[in-house]
Amino acid sequence: MTKSISYKRHRFPPQIIAHAVWLYFRFPLILRLVEEMLLERGIVVSYETIRRWGKKFGPAYARRLRCKPPRPTDIWHLDEVLITIAGKKHWLWRAVDQDGYVLDEIVQSHRNTKAAKRLLIRLMKKQGMVPKRIITDKLPSYGAARRKVMPRVEHRSHKGLNNRAENSHLSLRKRERMMQGFRSVEGLQRFTSVFSAARNLFVPPRSHQSALATHVYRLRAMAAWKSAAGVLA
Repeated sequence: MTKSISYKRHRFPPQIIAHAVWLYFRFPLILRLVEEMLLERGIVVSYETIRRWGKKFGPAYARRLRCKPPRPTDIWHLDEVLITIAGKKHWLWRAVDQDGYVLDEIVQSHRNTKAAKRLLIRLMKKQGMVPKRIITDKLPSYGAARRKVMPRVEHRSHKGLNNRAENSHLSLRKRERMMQGFRSVEGLQRFTSVFSAARNLFVPPRSHQSALATHVYRLRAMAAWKSAAGVLA
């Protein structure tokens, strides 16, 4: 059972804290813009306080959102993206399903078979299953790792087939530019875990094509966010 979230010794109501954290992780906003948006509503809080809220409560919200059983999916799209932190190269390895839902992501300092194997093992543990198929780009490390970890799983390696995984990086790239880069590996890992949990919750599946269906989906998503934050009336 997930531990309840405590807001003790915080002078702002939980509803305001949860709303500020939602604004920061859900939209491409820097902390000062979140501060300004709250000020427009008569809430005077510094951007540094919002940063501390995001660091403290964001991961807790994400853990509660991830308590739900993983969605059954038999196709995994894997990709990695280069992110420079303090002048050093790091790789964010990510897996998404056929709908673009982020299954897992991990920051690693290498782009090799060991790193790809680590991602696959984490995925199998979290999903509790092996997929029918994995789809990657032409990086040989994926094939080598797949043969060691899941030799019977079909592997399709083609640049054009992996658009879902590649497209999943775009929103993070946008945030990276807004934030003028990440300061540490730990900060990047923490941010992406909350950022992807929020995105998974609020971005409707491709099947929700009508405006009404999308509206209803997002209302339910907002209710789920408030429930995770423990601020439902």
